[in-house]
Amino acid sequence: MKRENSNVLDENDNKAGDIFTELGMPKNLAKTLLYIYQVDECRSVDVERGADLRQPEVSVAMQELRKRGWIKKRDLKKKGKGRPVHIYKPSTQLSKIVENFEQEKLKELEDVKRNLSELKTLIKVKE
Repeated sequence: MKRENSNVLDENDNKAGDIFTELGMPKNLAKTLLYIYQVDECRSVDVERGADLRQPEVSVAMQELRKRGWIKKRDLKKKGKGRPVHIYKPSTQLSKIVENFEQEKLKELEDVKRNLSELKTLIKVKE
């Protein structure tokens, strides 16, 4: 999935993003994740253009990705005054992220099964 000089998400990336979204990941998070994992480093503006997202969507996604430990941020100081530019890069393999996401979803499924079983037991008491 990692490509050199890639500017936009392709059809496979969009399909992977749709699957992540169907599994409950916010769309902006999925698109940002997939974009970052096909480049070595990028800026937020690169993600905005490449993943066709707005700045606030990318900002929220970057915060979540950093919180989960999936990406790292470093500051690149500009010449002169002004804010530094934030550079983002992957911090773990995408396959590990998919495994982690799978474990989260399987846990949710077990919770649903347990709750349904308890609900059935409670309803039988009423009948």
